Amino acid sequence: MALRTLVGPIVLGLVATAFAAPPPASAAAAERVAPPRGTKSTWTEADKAGFGTARTRRSNVWFTLQDGRVSEVFYPDLSTPSTRVLELVVTDGRTFTDRASEDMEVVTTRPDERSLRFQQVATAASGKYRLTQEYVTDPARDALVVRVRLESLDGGRYQLYAVHDPALANSGMDDSGRSMGNALVATDGSDRVASALVSRPRFDRTSTGILGRDDAWADLDDDHRLTPGRRVAGPGNVVQAGRVRGVTGLPGDQRATVVLGFGDAGRGAVRTATTTARAGARTAAARYDRGWHRYLRTLRRVPDSAAAVRRQYLASALVLAAAEDKLNPGALVASPSAPWVWGDEVKDLSSPSGAYHLVWSRDSYQFGTALWAMGDRAAARRTVDWLFDVQQLPDGSFPQNSDVGGTPVWSELQLDEVALPIVLAHLVGRDGPRTYRGVKKAADFLAGFRDEETGRRAPYSPQERWENQSGYSPSTIAAQVAGLVCAADLARKNGDRASARRWLRLADRWQARVKRWTVTSTGPLSDSPYFLRLTKNGRPDTGTEYGIGDGGPSAVDQRRVVDPSFLDLVRLGLLPADDADVLSTLPVVDSELRVDTPNGPFWHRFSFDGYGETRDGDQWDITEDDTGTTLGRGWPLLTGERGEYAVTAGQDAAAYLATMAAAAGAGDMISEQVWDGRAPTGAACCPAGEGTRAATPLTWSHAGLVRLAWTIERGSPVDQQDLVADRYRD
Repeated sequence: MALRTLVGPIVLGLVATAFAAPPPASAAAAERVAPPRGTKSTWTEADKAGFGTARTRRSNVWFTLQDGRVSEVFYPDLSTPSTRVLELVVTDGRTFTDRASEDMEVVTTRPDERSLRFQQVATAASGKYRLTQEYVTDPARDALVVRVRLESLDGGRYQLYAVHDPALANSGMDDSGRSMGNALVATDGSDRVASALVSRPRFDRTSTGILGRDDAWADLDDDHRLTPGRRVAGPGNVVQAGRVRGVTGLPGDQRATVVLGFGDAGRGAVRTATTTARAGARTAAARYDRGWHRYLRTLRRVPDSAAAVRRQYLASALVLAAAEDKLNPGALVASPSAPWVWGDEVKDLSSPSGAYHLVWSRDSYQFGTALWAMGDRAAARRTVDWLFDVQQLPDGSFPQNSDVGGTPVWSELQLDEVALPIVLAHLVGRDGPRTYRGVKKAADFLAGFRDEETGRRAPYSPQERWENQSGYSPSTIAAQVAGLVCAADLARKNGDRASARRWLRLADRWQARVKRWTVTSTGPLSDSPYFLRLTKNGRPDTGTEYGIGDGGPSAVDQRRVVDPSFLDLVRLGLLPADDADVLSTLPVVDSELRVDTPNGPFWHRFSFDGYGETRDGDQWDITEDDTGTTLGRGWPLLTGERGEYAVTAGQDAAAYLATMAAAAGAGDMISEQVWDGRAPTGAACCPAGEGTRAATPLTWSHAGLVRLAWTIERGSPVDQQDLVADRYRD
């Protein structure tokens, strides 16, 4: 899984910085305190209300939404945010200025369940007006289209402004902005990316300034109008604003289209934006919807198992498809978000931004298996092709993660990430010589791996799937065994029988020893044997201690730490569902990690997990050991995995699917985590069983819903391959 916890070189590289205060009320005050380039640029919160893009590859723009506004817009690829915020503002020009994200009650929906078109209806807290926004991207061009309607509810006359905070090429501190006719143009210091904001009706007043010094927010907050004459600013943290001509909120005079176009230079961006604006928002929306409708018709029908959650199933299928980069086919990002301080960059954790809009091979495996199950077999095969194209040579390993172009970002090694591309390649039939060359390198890497620090050989892994511990992990071992068995079959198909025999001998040895390495009979959590999250030494009956991280215990007996991930041994076919040690571990995991909510059961990742909000709902941050300041919450994807186990055990898993679907927000996006009901709840963060401020949408959560639906339909896990299960079935 992508994450996602701070370890190793990431922690060592932290540079403390002060969190930037909100812009001061007046530009004059800002001049005295703001640095030359303006207030520090940060990214927005991770809990997105919507995520969309056109289905076509001609439109390399993706948008995210928060309540009432556009948050990060990605261009030209899904690892490169190029806008921080595009927000509409309503003012009477005299007494108030309202931001859609702060001063209005907002409801986000998808009007068409078969499309990623979103609508936000925002009603002023004062009851004076209603603002409706509809979002698509132009299928023919690199442009975001916002169709706007402003309605006066009390007969008053109101003005509409659009405020844009560009952060071009994944950086918000080196942009330059200017007015070009009626367009607001921004260019990046690298001269690689430009944006243009236009409106129909046109902007009749514009402003470009530096945040915290002479920006539009300060103007509008101060006297509810833009100060004229500011047409050029930067380089720095640029903010641009335009007043939409003639939109007053009165009947018959309240519609507008705002378009944000992109290009590699200012004039090209203006041309893109103006061409899209002339074509019209209705035309763009109709073409946008048709593209997604056509895509869904290429897939398998919605399974009967998902009939009760059809809307969320379709949303999940669409999110999976949208998460694939268009310039780099087969590269699917973990999420179009940067959770908590990853986005705020309080500690410069991710500057330029990376965090979750990167590619992990572990996540790609989950996405690829879901795509395969739902019928997008071409995308599943593209995923395999991309993975082996970015495989690290000459050793045959895979990056911990990379951008969509394949450039590694984080630097740790996880052996399940080496094994799972092999399993996926076998599942989707990528068995030709080209893929096999990469498979052989990956399998040989597993077979010959020795950890430099400890001297231990595989299946010991420097990190397991939660990315913050080394050791012997049941889930990592399951992936490696399945990988070697699949590699052996691919070897036979390519005439390499010697490698096949060698890998199978090793796989059999590891499968036979997995309990010896990871099942304790002396642990304090049960009188019966149970699987541990991992062991540091391959001796599960010893009380070896390790630090959990994220504010958890600095030294905890490994026998006190459990994790639902041991179920990978069943799902991948290494153990039967009724294995005695599996059955004795389930109640231990439920006692330690299960949380019941009004939406159904969820599970925490592992004992003492601290990767989540504080008890009062504040964001996760780096904390000292033994403080318990932050607490990991329930994960929808773990509910999906439990449901897949239930299917293998012959149980009804429909309730698990319903629980996952119920975790979706109003825009049908599913978070990485849900609020777990530990006091205080409610206003402190979120209703129990609903998404927190963690990464939303998490692509793995959506893949898990699709996987579970088809696992129920099929009667066995969608990625359980017969050659593995038959080999180890009693």
